[in-house]
Amino acid sequence: MTASATGSCEVPEPRSQVWRALAVLQPYCAVCDVSYVVSGSGRGTTFVAVPGRLEGDPAAGAPRGEITEWAPNRAVTTRLDLTPETWTTRIELADVEGGGTRVTMTITHEPRGGSRIARRIQGRAARQLVQRTVDSELAKVPAHLARPAG
Repeated sequence: MTASATGSCEVPEPRSQVWRALAVLQPYCAVCDVSYVVSGSGRGTTFVAVPGRLEGDPAAGAPRGEITEWAPNRAVTTRLDLTPETWTTRIELADVEGGGTRVTMTITHEPRGGSRIARRIQGRAARQLVQRTVDSELAKVPAHLARPAG
């Protein structure tokens, strides 16, 4: 059973700055403590996400993802494939009065495999997990904006 949650926050920074902080994958994100190995740019870009600082090549089986939507300064959607599940994150940016930006994040979790009954039983827990993930990621937005541009 697919679980999805959406949340928003407003920040005083302009949309272009928020875009660079949230949508452009850097080799290492200290806020999330994740390293990225990126191939390509824009829509269709593929990446490998590795917890911590990457030393050498990513291990076989490391989570792989793709940028499935790329509308600069407006929206980016990524899909991250893990063995038992797929996580999709969509970030939308909109101007707010006074020059700031509204960040709207939608995260979707889709289990793969397993029985339909097991997925249904786990559905409520999955919805709560996805909502907590959205809340946690939105809480990190100011820290992403405070990082030096990379």
